[in-house]
Amino acid sequence: MGLQTIWNNYKVLIVMGTSLGLIHWGWYNVKSHPALHKNKQDYTPEPGIVAYVSPPQAPAKAK
Repeated sequence: MGLQTIWNNYKVLIVMGTSLGLIHWGWYNVKSHPALHKNKQDYTPEPGIVAYVSPPQAPAKAK
């Protein structure tokens, strides 16, 4: 089995496998870049969104 027949028979798998490998390798490099990580001492968590909706008042009873 020559290189040409392997390329012709498995072209999609070779290209997809190489592309996925390069994408994951690049994503790993981006995620592990030190400039993207904050120091835990400098980190100030933001408060969560707190919302309160008061229930509607009951209608006044007619006398």
